[in-house]
Amino acid sequence: MGYQLLKEIDFPWPIADIVHQHHERLDGSGYPQGLREKDIMMEAKIVAVADVVEAMASHRPYRPSLGIEAALKEIQTGAGRVYDASVAQICIALFREEGFTFEASV
Repeated sequence: MGYQLLKEIDFPWPIADIVHQHHERLDGSGYPQGLREKDIMMEAKIVAVADVVEAMASHRPYRPSLGIEAALKEIQTGAGRVYDASVAQICIALFREEGFTFEASV
């Protein structure tokens, strides 16, 4: 749906394609196109990792937050298989070494 909404907007970047690919996985297990590693845009690989971490670490109406550590464990477990290894490594470092959080600073 996101792709359909964005594809007609003239962005200076391929935003619609990034959105369209962000559920793809390196091993081809993702959707909607079943793309594999070399066919997935790097930007979509980045959004994929960010999306998984945010989704797992946030409260949802159908379940409580699973927590940031569970999210980072998922990324670490899937690094190089379903998530880009370099993107996964950077994401984990941002949280564990740089102290990034989703908490709003006031």
